[in-house]
Amino acid sequence: MDHLAAGKFWDANAEAWTKLARAGHDVYRDHLNTPAFFALLPPVTGLSGLDLGCGEGHNTRLLARRGAAMSAIDIAPTFIRHAQAEETRAPLGITYREASAVALPFADGTFDFATALMSLMDIPETERVLAEAWRVLRPGGFFQFSILHPCFHPPHRRKCRDEDNVIHAIEVGDYFVDPAGRVDEWIFGTAPESLRRGMPMFKAPRFHHPISEWLNLLLDTGFTLERFAEPCPSAETVAAHPSLQDAQVTAFFLHIRVRKTKSGNCVNPKFRSSI
Repeated sequence: MDHLAAGKFWDANAEAWTKLARAGHDVYRDHLNTPAFFALLPPVTGLSGLDLGCGEGHNTRLLARRGAAMSAIDIAPTFIRHAQAEETRAPLGITYREASAVALPFADGTFDFATALMSLMDIPETERVLAEAWRVLRPGGFFQFSILHPCFHPPHRRKCRDEDNVIHAIEVGDYFVDPAGRVDEWIFGTAPESLRRGMPMFKAPRFHHPISEWLNLLLDTGFTLERFAEPCPSAETVAAHPSLQDAQVTAFFLHIRVRKTKSGNCVNPKFRSSI
């Protein structure tokens, strides 16, 4: 599977995803992952930013509200249509483009920073995406992204519950599988049946890498590792949103911030000729 095939899956998901997420049923995003991501994010006021895999634009809009001049891309035209419609309804100065993160339609050194919230593990050509992110950043610019935690969300994952039906452990396996990709089927569990009725299950392509591979790919591209986070919901958050309880047992997400060296030299010889 390549990025084009993966993009077709996401375009098929986009209509239902947008409807359910905008109705407040992406609980992990709204009450754990995105708040933690923005807590880690450096100030972006007055900076130019690029959001990779923006979906319907939720997180891009949050970045723009922090004062960044935002551009955003997604390979799924349905997502871009919904994102642009919201920009037309409530303008924030965001420019959306239908494009693949594997071949960004921007010149070298265009942006002060780039973000990718829960999109990188959906793209098989990981090396190419990281190289493209590096290419469009100005020297000294940063790239911050979130992914499913490779250690605690590998291809095999099962919740272990006690006699009170409380999750007390997560069983994981297949950590060292070949990242050829697979398609997971699921839908937001907090959405009521009346809303989900008639909607297809999401079919989400996923490409797993061990954590050492992620870090080495970043270093090989030429990035400097800067900051990491593994969000954990508070007791108050879990009381309000019980479905997040499993994220207290093991880390559900991994956040990484890296920076392009000020010298601007790409380390990975595979990409030197094209960057």
